[in-house]
Amino acid sequence: MNYSYSAGPPPQAPSCYRHPDRPTYVRCTRCNRYICGECMRSAAVGHQCPDCVGEGARSVRPVRTVFGGRQPGSSVPVVTYTLIGLNLAVFVLQRVIPGLENELVLWPRAVALGDLYRLLTSAFLHLGILHILFNMFALYFLGPAMEMVLGRLRFAALYLLSALGGSALVYLLAAPGSGTAGASGAVFGLFGATFVVGRKLNMDVRAVVFFIVLNLVITFLNVSVISWQGHIGGLVTGAVVGAAYVYAPRSQRALIQAGASAAVLVGLLLLIWWRTSELRAAMGLG
Repeated sequence: MNYSYSAGPPPQAPSCYRHPDRPTYVRCTRCNRYICGECMRSAAVGHQCPDCVGEGARSVRPVRTVFGGRQPGSSVPVVTYTLIGLNLAVFVLQRVIPGLENELVLWPRAVALGDLYRLLTSAFLHLGILHILFNMFALYFLGPAMEMVLGRLRFAALYLLSALGGSALVYLLAAPGSGTAGASGAVFGLFGATFVVGRKLNMDVRAVVFFIVLNLVITFLNVSVISWQGHIGGLVTGAVVGAAYVYAPRSQRALIQAGASAAVLVGLLLLIWWRTSELRAAMGLG
């Protein structure tokens, strides 16, 4: 005999917690909520929802360089290549824009009259093809290694502080009417920091010492055309900043590195302020 009966409506399939209109039987392996195909993220076991994936990513500590910088996701030395590109771009603009070189070069008298920007813009100017080729060649070989061990932010700070340190010593000691340009101060800063890093890592630094001494000899043999002030200022600044970065104790490393960078910057600015007051007084401007 056949019997008929009413079983009621079929049970409703569960739906995705992010898309209620999409039925699914797949659960997130982390929070056990239902997720549709669009919300599935592959995991080591099963699938996870976007919220759990994001929470997991936030809980993972970023990889750090040996001296505390954030390890970039790519091995490409982005900051080094950007600096090289900026120097090359300015070099081209010098050739196509009349008067640009005069507006950006470091003239102490012009700085004292208010053109403080020249202290940095002059570090991106070059006065000939051999001048820029030498500096960019050095930056290409020194930059990537320093960027890798320090991290991008610290490397950029090291470069710019070294450039400013070189310009500051030029401003302090060069003749007020002289003009100075070039990335040599920043490059010498990389030489100084490379030496410090090498010593910290127990590496053979004889080659670095050789190149530093060789370039200083060349500098002082050609003081009529080469700014020894820029080279020495950059070298000392780079060595000081580099030492602060690599010898900072791990427990307070980021704080000490940031504080040392700020202290060097403030010290350089105070020297610039003092020299500006002196030059303005000499020009009768008070």
